[in-house]
Parts: sequence; C-alpha cells; structure tokens
Amino acid sequence: MILSIASGKGGTGKTLVATSLALALKDRGKVQLVDCDVEEPDDHIFMKPVITHSEAVSIPVPEIAEDKCTYCGRCAEVCAYNAIAVVDKMILTFPHLCHGCGACSYFCPEKAITEKAKIIGIVEAGYSDGIAFVQGKLAVGEAMAPPIIRKARALTDNEGTVILTCLRGLPVP
Repeated sequence: MILSIASGKGGTGKTLVATSLALALKDRGKVQLVDCDVEEPDDHIFMKPVITHSEAVSIPVPEIAEDKCTYCGRCAEVCAYNAIAVVDKMILTFPHLCHGCGACSYFCPEKAITEKAKIIGIVEAGYSDGIAFVQGKLAVGEAMAPPIIRKARALTDNEGTVILTCLRGLPVP
C-alpha cells in the first residue's frame, strides 16, 4: 500500500500525520517513510533516523566548446527553457534555467556542446526504530525538485506500507 500525505499549503500537519502513521503501522509489517517534501523535509525531526546512505542528485547542463561553436543559434532555438542565448559571437548559458533535457547538445550541428553534471540536491536513506527512511533535500537556490523526488522514490521497494510526505502542489512521480 502507498499512502501519500499532501496538502496545497505548508504548515497543515503533513509531517505529523506521516510520521504518526509510520510509527502506528510499524508493528504490522514493513513500513517505509519517504519525505518527498524536498524543499522543507521535516520527517527527520520526529524520526531521528540513522542515515546509512547519501548520494548527490544532479542534472546535465550544457558546456560549450567555443572553439567548435559557429554561433549558428540552433541550440538557443531548441531550448524550451531559454537556458542558452547566442548574441553576435558570444554564447551565454543560464544553468539555473536548464532542465537537463539534452536538446541543445543533440541538435548542435558542430557537436560543440557537451553536458556536465550540476548537483541540485541530495537523497539520504537509513532507518529509524524499524522503519525504513528516505528523504530528499533540494539545494538552496535550486528550483528543480522532480529529479530529487524521483531519486527518493527509486530508493523504495514498494513492499509493505510506503508513506510519502509530498511537496506542496507537486505530485510524486
């Protein structure tokens, strides 16, 4: 069973409900608590987990080899998020706007664009009082929550009861 605890507003008690459910159900079988509220993960405050695994979450962002670039502007044309701009003989990248789709490098006729990993947060896993625990943390100033939520969900095995604390207004992928 997967239970998602969500609300359209912060401060409504998602954390309290999720952690209380996890503690109440732990004697009835396997329980996993997954804090997908990656902007403000608070389940750890109540659970005090022992973290046994931590890994960075990144997205690919463009890196331009200007010696290969002809400034044709194809990369800027295909970028749906305006993360690349070509002005005269200058190319500008805006990594905070990039969604890591890879279109710019795929469509570059000169193959002047490669991708480098940009860390946007971390995912941690562990346990607390017999409950498997996972939480995602979005780095300060980052806006791309879905990759961290996906990684946190990937660390669950969907056996027993999975309790998700969901990010306000964002469905769990």
